[in-house]
Amino acid sequence: MSSYLFTSESVTEGHPDKICDQISDTILDAILTKEAELEAEGYVSPSGDPAALANARTAVEALVTTGLVVLAGEVRTQAYIDFEAVVREVIASIGYNDPALGFDASSCGIINSIHEQSADIAQGVDESFEVQHAGSNDDPYELIGAGDQGMMFGYACDETPTLMPLPVFLAHRLAERLAAVRKDGTLPYLKPDGKTQVSVRYDNGRPLAVEKVLISTQHAAEVDVAGQLKADLVEQVLTPVFSQWQIDWQGAEIYVNPTGRFVIGGPAGDTGVTGRKIIVDTYGGSGRHGGGCFSGKDPTKVDRGAAYAARWVAKNIVAAGLARRCEVQVAYGIGMARPLSLLVETFGTGNVPDEAIAAAVQRVFDLRPGAIIDALELRRPIYRATAAYGHFGRELPQFTWEATNRVEALKAAL
Repeated sequence: MSSYLFTSESVTEGHPDKICDQISDTILDAILTKEAELEAEGYVSPSGDPAALANARTAVEALVTTGLVVLAGEVRTQAYIDFEAVVREVIASIGYNDPALGFDASSCGIINSIHEQSADIAQGVDESFEVQHAGSNDDPYELIGAGDQGMMFGYACDETPTLMPLPVFLAHRLAERLAAVRKDGTLPYLKPDGKTQVSVRYDNGRPLAVEKVLISTQHAAEVDVAGQLKADLVEQVLTPVFSQWQIDWQGAEIYVNPTGRFVIGGPAGDTGVTGRKIIVDTYGGSGRHGGGCFSGKDPTKVDRGAAYAARWVAKNIVAAGLARRCEVQVAYGIGMARPLSLLVETFGTGNVPDEAIAAAVQRVFDLRPGAIIDALELRRPIYRATAAYGHFGRELPQFTWEATNRVEALKAAL
C-alpha cells in the first residue's frame, strides 16, 4: 500500500500485566545479585561444584488481582531470596500504596508456589546435546544448551534515532511521560494504571505524521475527564514528547479515556499475568514475534537471550547501512548449543542480497546461548529496567543489545 495507518500501543508500569513483569524480573535480579555476592565471598555449593553459582536458572511468573499476588515457576539457585519482600518493594515503588486502590504493597496477600527447576531440563542446559554426543569439548560455548526450543525474532528500521518503528517508540515515550508526571506531582490526581496508543500515517513505507493518539489513564474520582484531564495531558504529556522528537502531530485526533471514567484500575480492575504484553515489549507489531515472553527468565532461556541477540544483529545491519529495515529470525532446539536456523529479511530495502548479509552475520556473531550471554553481559542484575517501556530502543548502558559495535565487522565480512 502506498498510504496506510499503522498503530502500536504501550502501557505504564502500573498496568496489571506490567506489575507482574516487574515482579518476575526483580526476582531474577535478586537471585543474580545474591549469587554474585556469594561467589565473591568464596561460597562453595553443597555439591562442591564451584560453577554452580554461575548457573542460576529462573522461570518465574506472577499473577495479580484484587488484594492478591500469586508467584509460580521454577528456580535453581544457591541463594536465599525473601520473595515476599521483593514483591512488596516492587508494588510500592510503582505507586500502589493506598488501600483505597483495591491493591497496595502493605496489605496484599502473597501466595508463593515457586519450586525447583526440572532436572530433565537442567541437564540439557548444563551439558549441551553437542557435548553429550561428541564427548569432551574445549569450547565453553559448546557446553551450554538452549533452555527451550523455539524461534526468536529481532527487528530494526531507520524510522527513529534508536532504529525502532516510530509508532511503538512514541507510544513508549508517552507512557513513560504519563508515569513521570504522576510521580513528580505535576498531575497528582493520576493513578498508576495507564495505556497509550499511537497511529502513524505512512506513505510508501516512510512515516509522515501522527494522525491519532489514545491515552487511557487511571485518575482520581473528582477529575473532569473531558475538560481538565484532556487539557492537562495535551500540555504535560503529548506536547513535551512530540516536541522533543519533532514529530508532526498537528491535526491529530486525540482521545482520552473514551469510556468517560477510569477510576477503578490496576489489579482491582483487571487481573495481570507475566508475559501478556509481548508485542509492547518488542516492536509494537511491526516485526514478528516467536511467542515467548522475556520477563522472569534467566538468559539461558533463548526466549530472552536470543531475542536480545537478534535485535543486536538487526540493529547493527541497519546501522551499517546494509538495509533500511531488517528482521532476523534464529531458531533453537532445547539442550542444543548451535542454532538450527538463521534468516535475514530486509523487505526489499537491502543494498546487498539477504543471503550475503546472513552469511556475514554467521561470521561476525556467535549465536550460541553461552556466547550471547558473554557478549551481551547478561549475567548481571539488569532486568527490572527492561520490564516496562520496552526491552528495545532504549539506549541505556545496561542494554548492551542496543550497541552498534559490530557495524565495521559486518562491512568487512561483506
